[in-house]
Amino acid sequence: MGLKEKSKILNKEGIEKALERIAHEIIEKLKSIEDVAIVGIKNRGAYLGERLADKVKSITSTSPPVGALDITLYRDDLTQISEQPIVHATEIDFDIDGKIIILVDDVLFTGRTIRCALDALIDFGRPAQIQLAVLVDRGHRELPIRADYVGKNVPTSLKEVVEARLEETDGRDEVVICEKVE
Repeated sequence: MGLKEKSKILNKEGIEKALERIAHEIIEKLKSIEDVAIVGIKNRGAYLGERLADKVKSITSTSPPVGALDITLYRDDLTQISEQPIVHATEIDFDIDGKIIILVDDVLFTGRTIRCALDALIDFGRPAQIQLAVLVDRGHRELPIRADYVGKNVPTSLKEVVEARLEETDGRDEVVICEKVE
């Protein structure tokens, strides 16, 4: 089974505008970013987290600490994805105790990835609060999880796949909807 690109929902400028808007919403909602840290879920969420931190810094002149979280060993489908899953390093070199953590991911779908990320994050300490920022929310939740900050809501069918492609991993910035084909 393969994928056929159906439509582009965000281009490079759209991604940048979405991140800029999310940064403004975070600043407006939290009033102070003194106790804020940004943690992106590897891989694409980590890159988006770095970009979001840059946006926050350009608005406030304050740079929040940024980390990257690997959730591979926390996945509930670990045995289904690979016999030998590739585990990446988690990079959180700051104390998360008492911090407001903005957890960042590219696409919110069933909520299972976020559940894994919450479990992994709690192993690093006890944040005061965890908020979720996603580039795209495509619906179809299986768990009671919702994003606090959303770049774009996109209604999709279960026959569709939303792919976020980033310069750092894919050589270009775009979000596309693909259709599963036989």
